[in-house]
Amino acid sequence: MNQHYFSESPAGDFTPREIEVELQGAIRSVHTAGGVFSPEHLDQGTATLLDALPALSELPATAPDADAAAAGTGAILDIGSGWGPIALDAALAYPDREVWAIDVNERSRHLTATNAERLGLTNVHVAAPEEVPAGLLFAEIRSNPPIRVGKEALHGILTSWLPRLAPGGAAYLVVAKHLGADSLQRWIDETFAELAVDRAVRKKGFHVIRAARAS
Repeated sequence: MNQHYFSESPAGDFTPREIEVELQGAIRSVHTAGGVFSPEHLDQGTATLLDALPALSELPATAPDADAAAAGTGAILDIGSGWGPIALDAALAYPDREVWAIDVNERSRHLTATNAERLGLTNVHVAAPEEVPAGLLFAEIRSNPPIRVGKEALHGILTSWLPRLAPGGAAYLVVAKHLGADSLQRWIDETFAELAVDRAVRKKGFHVIRAARAS
């Protein structure tokens, strides 16, 4: 199992390397390193989510009375940031919105903070999960969640964060079909009665699950 999913301090030397990725329509130079998720390139699931988000964020959420306009002005949360692609993409798209990037892996947090600084982004807050202010609600949650951490641990993560969607907000989670997208969607739908859950995107074996809270 990739140490990204369970280790706060990955073993092995920390040797950053530079790669180029496309974020918000432009090629960006970022740092990655071993001991984090997908250090060699932009993961296909993450790429699928980033491609889908512009259209999804502009559409009304599926929850009754959901207010897409209200959801478009608040803070954004990236759960399991890795070296930061989802958080960085959000911060580039919305320079006036707070973007929180959380990860248990200290190496991931360091890389995300470094990459935000390299890109001149001042609206990215990098934190361990327990460092996020308790009362903060999020207009959007955007995540390629750590499926391989195991079902029980994954459910615990989502149980902690999905209730922190603001009224009118929505979560977008990308999951590979063969890694349990269908069962995760069912679990979210059965567990969170206050959220309207649907499959927003199916593409190249990945599904984007949307969970929306009413205004």
